[in-house]
Parts: sequence; C-alpha cells; structure tokens
Amino acid sequence: MGAGVMKKGGGGSRRRRGRRGAQPMSEINVTPFVDVMLVLLIIFMVAAPLLTVGVPVELPKTAAQALPQETEEPLTVSITAEGAVLIQSTEVARDALVGRLRAIAAERADDRVYLRADGSVPYNEVAQIMGALNAGGFSSIGLVTDVGGPALNGE
Repeated sequence: MGAGVMKKGGGGSRRRRGRRGAQPMSEINVTPFVDVMLVLLIIFMVAAPLLTVGVPVELPKTAAQALPQETEEPLTVSITAEGAVLIQSTEVARDALVGRLRAIAAERADDRVYLRADGSVPYNEVAQIMGALNAGGFSSIGLVTDVGGPALNGE
C-alpha cells in the first residue's frame, strides 16, 4: 500500500548512478479503495429495504404493478387488523387524525400519501380514513397492496 522504489534504466547496466538512479514511486494503489467502496455498496443495498415502515399489516394481494419511487420519504398511514391507525409508525387517535394530518401537510411539499390497511379491515373504516386524509390536506391517496394476487382477466 505504501510507496516503493522504482529503478531507472535497464537492469543490465553495470554503471551505478548513485541516488539519482532510484526514484520514488508516485502511483496510488486504488485496489483497497475500490474494495472498501464495493463493501459499502453491498451494505447499503442490504440495509435499504430494512428502512421501510415496519408496522405488521397483512396487505391484500392484487395484480397491480408497483409505483415508482420518489425522492421524498413517502407518508404512510396504516390501519391494523385491530383498527389502530398509525402515521408512519406512531399510533394516532382517530379524533386527532385530521389535525395531525393538517400539521404534516403544512410541512410537506408533496400531497401524496399511502394508505396501508389490513385485508380484514372493513371497507367502511378504510373509506372513513380516506376521508380524513382528504380533509387533512392530502388529495393524492395511494392504496398499498401486495403483488401476486388474482388477475381478474382470467390469466
């Protein structure tokens, strides 16, 4: 990894030139740097999926394709099977939901929100939360599902 000594001229020369003949090597060995960068890349590739919202919800399966990723962290509202409502991973009372959403909407540039509801939650409760999201200032609501569900076109 350090600098070595490189001799000038051919190896068969009998005549010695003293200290002028040996020059320090000024090349940088980039192999360790590349190794470290590849290890960091692998670490970030493994750790990135673990940074998503970790609320355990059994999502319904559909044949829809996944949405493209955004630059800003998406706002996620989850409804668990027990009926608890969570913004990201923080539980919020239903009567305080609209006020909390308005405060969040004032700070965000994007009015997009993702709603994750357990498959066992009645549609009426999902619709009520969607109404609260709209009243809170979020007009673009995306329903999150798992892929691999039945395609209704017979395939």
